[in-house]
Amino acid sequence: MSILIYCRIRVVSITVFLFCSGFFSLKAQLISDSMLIDKNYRVFHFNLPPSLHPGASLIFILHGSGGNGIKMMEHTSRLQQEIKNENVVVVYPDGYKNFWNECRKAAPSDANVENIDENTFFNSMINYFSKKYQINKHNVFAIGTSGGGHMAYKLALTEPVSFKAVTAIVANLPDTNNIDCTGKNTPISIMIINGTKDEINPYNGGPVILGSNFNMGDVRSTDRTFQYWASLAGYKGDPVKEVLPDTDPADGKTIERYTYKKKNNPEIVLLKVLNGTHGYPNDIDVHVEAWKFFKRQLEN
Repeated sequence: MSILIYCRIRVVSITVFLFCSGFFSLKAQLISDSMLIDKNYRVFHFNLPPSLHPGASLIFILHGSGGNGIKMMEHTSRLQQEIKNENVVVVYPDGYKNFWNECRKAAPSDANVENIDENTFFNSMINYFSKKYQINKHNVFAIGTSGGGHMAYKLALTEPVSFKAVTAIVANLPDTNNIDCTGKNTPISIMIINGTKDEINPYNGGPVILGSNFNMGDVRSTDRTFQYWASLAGYKGDPVKEVLPDTDPADGKTIERYTYKKKNNPEIVLLKVLNGTHGYPNDIDVHVEAWKFFKRQLEN
């Protein structure tokens, strides 16, 4: 497979930012770009489909704490294959110094301590893709893993008009003593994918500790998180339960799906990964599952 790489270098003060665009098998164009938000250059990466036309959907895929957008691409090869004939742009933003300023008040990351303006960053990216590629601003989605899942929650809480639906993976909402976002109290379609034996994002709630002393504060349980979004959407009673096929019996994990769904109402879904830890289950591809969930919202 031949790769042609074109790089553009932007020099700002003493910092050099390198932006590369390339063609992989001459089928998909990989582009990196940036924008200045509150004196910080925020970087994002995306694959430009060769058949892109006006009205495309836009999906942000958000890396976990300590990660970056380019590395996150390695986890979405099946999604890229799944959407190759769809009119979709997938974007991989970089967090500020590898972290997001999400809603956890106790987070010691620079992004949180410096109160980085994520909302302006995401709305600016939406405007960028609307102006440059004529995406449909009504069909914008986000998928986040771990710290990226917390960022997805923040977008759902504070920018529900800008996002049609989000998926949060191995992440629970911050507990009431650890949340510093003011939500709009607007219902939104959301899917949660959490493991019952997650050693970092505890399924039953509690402190999230990265490493020996990087304490991100308490989170709610997954059940409380799920019920928060269900109640916001006006659902009562029990969700519909479905056991997904166990396509990998050797991994010791099974998945239960719990769904609140009503026509013209946000769809709220929990994928409960029994014996799942802080990672992706083998029985499903979480990013493909998120895209299927998003497509249902396009039809609703």
